Amino acid sequence: MLTVIAPSDLQLSDSHIDVDLGSVGFYVPPYMGPPSSLEVIAQMPNVEVVQLLTVGFDSVLKYLPDHVRLCNAVGVHDASAAELAVALTLASLRGIDDFARAMPEGKWLHERRDSLVDRSVVIVGAGGVGQGIANRLVPFEVDVTLVARTHRPGVLSRTELPRLLPLADIVILAVPLTTHTADLVDDAFLSQMRDGALLVNMARGGVVNTDALVRHAQQGRIRVALDVTDPEPLPPEHPLWRIPGVLISPHVGGDTSAFLPRAKLLVESQIGRWRSGDPLAHVVQRKN
Repeated sequence: MLTVIAPSDLQLSDSHIDVDLGSVGFYVPPYMGPPSSLEVIAQMPNVEVVQLLTVGFDSVLKYLPDHVRLCNAVGVHDASAAELAVALTLASLRGIDDFARAMPEGKWLHERRDSLVDRSVVIVGAGGVGQGIANRLVPFEVDVTLVARTHRPGVLSRTELPRLLPLADIVILAVPLTTHTADLVDDAFLSQMRDGALLVNMARGGVVNTDALVRHAQQGRIRVALDVTDPEPLPPEHPLWRIPGVLISPHVGGDTSAFLPRAKLLVESQIGRWRSGDPLAHVVQRKN
């Protein structure tokens, strides 16, 4: 009988640490684990399913044989990532990072800052995270527009971005990193954003062209709030750390107290489906 390997912090009774890798049929790599946790897949000749604890799946693709089904963690991080998107937006607009830096010197930085109220927000990505961000923004009295790869009710197509970007006060990214979204936010995209607009990246660092982002931020044209970067971790000497108007959090959007209980429920459900032969949820269509 094929067995399961899952991270110990999920506290699954049937998780195994010391097992014959040849007997592994269902593998759950550790959340934000090192490359070695993915490289080990090559030593699992009978693995049938790799269940990620992240929504993003770009980092695992090169380690995955074609016959292995890949599932991501849709729904596990939606709430946490959405609340951080709102937090970064508010912190950037209201200058919370400036106030925090001024505290050790006892500086009283009273000045008028931008409010989130009455802003126009474009959210690029209409999956669970994007929808979660939109739902949390509505009570702030903002105008929210959701954008995705294709048009559907309540969601505009990305072909509308050239029209929308010059009108947006805030642009929030919440898309997976794929061949369709790599460098989506390039010089042309950033040039279409209005002066003083805020870009918030909750997606993946590779969705944004870092060189173009640095140029526009250094010019003071736009403000930036990032939970993800390219490269990641961001090297200490990287200019993004020191550009005024840039706020960075270290990829903590989904890593909160809400993570483990939701991850455990998902993995238990997926293991049950796999063992009973039922269709798995959240299977990644890698050809796209």
